[in-house]
Amino acid sequence: MNKYIVLTIIAMLPWFAFSQEKVEGVVLDSEGSNALTLSGANVYWQDSQTGVVTDFDGKFSIPYKKEFNKLIISYVGFETDTLTINEPKTIRVSLKPSNELDEVVVQQERDPIQKTYFSPQNVITVNSAELLKAACCNLAESFETNPSIDVNLSDGLTGTKQIQMLGLTSPYLLITQENIPMVRGASQAYGLTFTPGTWIESIQITKGAGSVVNGYESISGQINTELVKPLTDNAVFVNGYANQNGRYELNTHFNRKLTDKWSTGLYIHGNKRTQKEDNNEDGFLDAPLADQINVMNRWQYQDAEKGWVSFFNVRFLNDEKQVGQVDFNPDTDRVDGSNRSLSGAEVWGSEINTRRFDTSLKLGYVFPELPFQSLGFQTSYSLHKQDSYFGFRTYDINHESLYSNLLFNSIIGDTRNKFKTGITFAYDGYDEMVAATDYSRDDTSVGAFFEYSYENLEKVSLTAGLRVDNHNRLGTFVTPRFHIRYTPWEKGSLRGSFGRGKRAANIFAENQQLFASARQINIGNTGGKVYGLDPEDAWNYGVSFLQGFNFLNKKGDISLDYYITDFENQVVVDWENPQEVSFYNLDGDSSAKSFQVEVNYELLTRLNFRTSYKFYDVSTDYNSGNLQKPLLAQNRFFANLGYETEAKENGAQWKFDYTLHALGKMRLPDTSVNEPAYQLGEYSSPYNLMNAQITKVFSNRIELYIGGENLTGEQQNNPVLGANDPFGPNFDTTIVYAPIMGRMFYGGFRFKIQ
Repeated sequence: MNKYIVLTIIAMLPWFAFSQEKVEGVVLDSEGSNALTLSGANVYWQDSQTGVVTDFDGKFSIPYKKEFNKLIISYVGFETDTLTINEPKTIRVSLKPSNELDEVVVQQERDPIQKTYFSPQNVITVNSAELLKAACCNLAESFETNPSIDVNLSDGLTGTKQIQMLGLTSPYLLITQENIPMVRGASQAYGLTFTPGTWIESIQITKGAGSVVNGYESISGQINTELVKPLTDNAVFVNGYANQNGRYELNTHFNRKLTDKWSTGLYIHGNKRTQKEDNNEDGFLDAPLADQINVMNRWQYQDAEKGWVSFFNVRFLNDEKQVGQVDFNPDTDRVDGSNRSLSGAEVWGSEINTRRFDTSLKLGYVFPELPFQSLGFQTSYSLHKQDSYFGFRTYDINHESLYSNLLFNSIIGDTRNKFKTGITFAYDGYDEMVAATDYSRDDTSVGAFFEYSYENLEKVSLTAGLRVDNHNRLGTFVTPRFHIRYTPWEKGSLRGSFGRGKRAANIFAENQQLFASARQINIGNTGGKVYGLDPEDAWNYGVSFLQGFNFLNKKGDISLDYYITDFENQVVVDWENPQEVSFYNLDGDSSAKSFQVEVNYELLTRLNFRTSYKFYDVSTDYNSGNLQKPLLAQNRFFANLGYETEAKENGAQWKFDYTLHALGKMRLPDTSVNEPAYQLGEYSSPYNLMNAQITKVFSNRIELYIGGENLTGEQQNNPVLGANDPFGPNFDTTIVYAPIMGRMFYGGFRFKIQ
């Protein structure tokens, strides 16, 4: 029944009439006597929900209101035009052809955070201006000022931040880089830290089922990052960062336009931490010793006259982490195969060393005579090698991945009716060793997809997609996705969606934090083809509503969304017994329900306020009964306040930003069978996190920033259970629900030459 809730709600909504004063006109594909009319062009008022599409003869009629004076006309394959309209009138608009392919080139949004009223999908776009409100050293740290994504520490040792959306962790998100799958498989645990924040031009966050074009693995949503472009990025950019805990970072961008068609960029990132921190005095490092070098070369080709555009990337990364006891020396204290350290001392430590090479190519062609029609090809290759040990446990994984996607875009009749179709091929080779057990496997899949979109800015827009895939382990299966948007009244947008997602759970790569404990690993082998387990299979249903408003001559919006993810099968990660972790197929029910309300409002000129409340109900049938998901706050409150002074002619200004996260209590995994000294309560205590940053922009070339995180000094008292006996039966670093370090202050600079 859930599949039809959205359509039922929409059918019951009232329809409101618009004003009788109108702007009328016709949209043409060029100037002169040979111009042809454009049927299905979008015509709408900027920053409003009032829009129409042109009819078969290219004509339109749109209500006129005095509060709107910027009329936007857009059509696939043509440059968008913006007109200033101060009174009702009749106009003639001629658009210029454009050869940009939307699946290959994504334009940077000007607003720091943009919520679209017209898209059937619930998409939030975050650009670099928003990312600069926090330190934002890598992709995992890019969501501190965005309430749609939750950021938590994954364990008590590595300092790695994991993200969650709709109450589910990142493996249930499809994380792509320019619409090519990026963080998956072996990179699931640490891959978000491998994309520096300065490389990011924008992030698109899609809640609920995503597009079938991007694959079948998306269950709770998709996060897509767009990288800076050599043609539009600064010629030279340098960013330096340092904090009081000994973390240092340097980013450099060098871009050059070689010819009128070719541009290239060299991007170098390095970070290092050599300072040992143990603020809670438990004998373990609060943050890892780390060393990373990350180099990317990016090429851009664009021939607008002939309709060709392409991007080529090649990247190499080396990342080294050392965690464990403060006195651990890997040269003498590493545990060997007989579970004895080389020096004979019992000092617990871990090293996680990753080397990664990846390359990708995106090629697009727009038919010059048919600018609404295009052909695109995407392909990528990566080789990810991780050598690691956690105490006496070794974990090594090599992951070789190949991905290709060929797609064709066109229209049916006019641009109100669009479609995308194509084929996908993917290969993943895993060479995985857990202790002395070999879990190597090869995965291959071939799929085909078709997606239809209908756009009518006056009433309804929808996207319906279907893909069929054949996977050597998941079998042959169908993935449907459906999104619909309805305009009940001005500045209102109601959306509904449903879709299926399916994936093979990489249980060790996705749960590496569990190696840093004394838990025994059990796998409930039922004859499945991935670790003896069946693939995960889930349906996601969602409804969202966005309403823009004007109050005291200031703009704002309020949004509400409710999503349900129902698992038909899930690989349950059961660590309710503190002596073991068990992986087994779901036997019963598992669901994630998420409700969020968010308000954005300009309190005063250049003073913006954003706040939200979220409630989660995420429960699973474990072997011991139905339980709420551990380490997940059911209630979360978020607030962000940002102010900028008026920029001078040279760009000089001040920027201030403050963020509050209030987290309710979390259920903790059961530790009642431990000795009393190693037992935790049933729930954690609620706490607040406060972050702030001040930026001084001296000119268009240079700016300085200082900031602080966890300003209230919240700390978890015992992030490492059994720290006094790390090789004993009660050792556990996985139950982390609050910050490990206290207040942290940082500073940095940015220098750029345009």
